[in-house]
Amino acid sequence: MSGAKSVNQQRLWQRHADMAKLGGTPRGGVNRQALSPEDAAARNQLAGWARARGFSVFTDAIGNLFVRREGTDPAAPPVLSGSHMDSQPTGGRFDGMYGVLAAFEALEALEDAGIKTRRPVMAVAWTNEEGSRFQPGAMGSAVFAGTYRLDDMLAQKDWKGVVLKDALADTLKAAPAPMRDGPPGFSVDSYVEAHIEQGPRLENEGKTIGVVTAIQGSRRYIVTIEGEEAHAGTTPRAARKDAYAAATRLAAAMYEATTDEADTLRFTIGRVEVSPGSPNTVPGKVTFTIDMRHPRNEVLEAHEAKLRAIVAGKAAPCPAVIERVTNVAPTDFDPGVIGLVRDKARALGLSNMDMPSGAGHDAMHIAKLCPAGMIFVPCERGISHNEIENATPQDLAAGTQVLVEVLEALANR
Repeated sequence: MSGAKSVNQQRLWQRHADMAKLGGTPRGGVNRQALSPEDAAARNQLAGWARARGFSVFTDAIGNLFVRREGTDPAAPPVLSGSHMDSQPTGGRFDGMYGVLAAFEALEALEDAGIKTRRPVMAVAWTNEEGSRFQPGAMGSAVFAGTYRLDDMLAQKDWKGVVLKDALADTLKAAPAPMRDGPPGFSVDSYVEAHIEQGPRLENEGKTIGVVTAIQGSRRYIVTIEGEEAHAGTTPRAARKDAYAAATRLAAAMYEATTDEADTLRFTIGRVEVSPGSPNTVPGKVTFTIDMRHPRNEVLEAHEAKLRAIVAGKAAPCPAVIERVTNVAPTDFDPGVIGLVRDKARALGLSNMDMPSGAGHDAMHIAKLCPAGMIFVPCERGISHNEIENATPQDLAAGTQVLVEVLEALANR
């Protein structure tokens, strides 16, 4: 029996339902922040399933969780597949988790079909991809790839001041797994990540499989405006250093400066914090985040210059700074992996189309280490980072069928 035919649609769907209970929200979504108790519970769930199948489980110094199915040549660099289990505060059941569960289902399908591979095949759950609790995002894969220094990431703090090193220690205590010796990172033969599209193109064009060719570049920033707290009833406007008023001027100018007739540039202010947050106090400090994306690095560079000029020129009388916290260049995936995904989809009779990814993924970091690619499946109306995010059991299984066939081919080459 082939690996594709051994993919169990009902089992895969049930795994999603089980994981959705961990951090589940009343609206049917998920709030499973990185290195939270809910994240630890998800790690325990995956590790329990893996051990029940006889797969080995281990973690590394940044908390990436690996599940290994052995190959006939244990010394050969493994083929890797996975994604992340953390979510947005009002996230969906499939963003990230599908890639982890598809990878694990691929291991189970290979096992059920009795297929031997020369290379080990591994599933991975990368730490803190979303970046909603700890900045920057895609942290686990970036540390694994050497893009970020481990010590720098362990020192990061969340919005409440919790140090990542401490949160990681609590998580690993609650979800124990053998620790791999040494720093994160090891030799990998190839990497394939399955994911819901998070956009509407596949659904709109009636296609089942997205053959992902590239990921557009992305940059994240934090803008901090320092004002002066004052009494709201007694302080004249002309005498105020109102941090929120300055923030609104900056934001309005930034939205105008990033207007793109082709609607290719993506600019988002996603989080705003106003301090001290009292109704009758002039705000003394405002912090907001920026997420900016485009397929061309020179466009991102030009627009960053515009943002910096706006911060320098429009915040007065409040001092303000803009800090770039991530800078991920556009990623082109390996032509061989792209072709393999396309060929396997066609061989399985699944409609498909080539497409870039507008969102960032862990694959953008792992692509620096080895040949890499991605597989997209549709999500309803393209909605993601939302509790109503949805996908069908059939599409999830179809993407997993392509994934297992690609992983088998890579593991036996």
